[in-house]
Amino acid sequence: MLSVENIDLSYGAGKALRGVSLDAKAGQITCVLGRNGVGKTSLMRAVVGRHPIQSGKIVWEDADISKLAPYERCRRGIAFVPQGREIFPLLTVRENLETGFAPLKGGDRKISDEIFTLFPVLKTMLHRRGGDLSGGQQQQLAIGRALVTKPRLLVLDEPTEGIQPSVIKDIGRAISYLRNKGEMAIILVEQYFDFARELADRFAVMERGSIVMSGGQVELQSPDVRQRVSV
Repeated sequence: MLSVENIDLSYGAGKALRGVSLDAKAGQITCVLGRNGVGKTSLMRAVVGRHPIQSGKIVWEDADISKLAPYERCRRGIAFVPQGREIFPLLTVRENLETGFAPLKGGDRKISDEIFTLFPVLKTMLHRRGGDLSGGQQQQLAIGRALVTKPRLLVLDEPTEGIQPSVIKDIGRAISYLRNKGEMAIILVEQYFDFARELADRFAVMERGSIVMSGGQVELQSPDVRQRVSV
């Protein structure tokens, strides 16, 4: 469904991505691994349109989307859960979720009960402000908001960062459930290796703006992979 083909991305004079290629398919989780500062977030920002690429192309559902704005990619079924969550702290949980209505047509503008099944805590806190939630609850809210847009590609940038273990398990179960439905491609950026290893169907390891290792579940069990991504 998604094909990132030999892309370069720069911030001023500094090159963040060098000839990166990556695929993501429906019914699979593709994990992007690596230490801090190797270009993982830059790759995600390129996929969702938050930063332009200098060369290469990004193909989604057989269409070149390299030059499309983020909102246009969202309308085509691409949802992003950014590092740091970026929820609206002064809006209620319900209002945060409803911001996901923007790319949808009028008849589709509703919050699916499936979101509350995946994250029951959100249903109990619909009238609380987003800024009053714990970090783990905010992360569930950020994922829920992305799911409101009815994505066919879900991009998650370090969803376990700063989250308590019990909520990490809840998030892992939700991601696994979404993968198993077979309707959605998922890209997961992670530093928590054991979390990624449990979920990944495919993986890519980044170093200095390039992908240096990739493969499937068998290759992911290699001690060399853990060594390359461990801090």
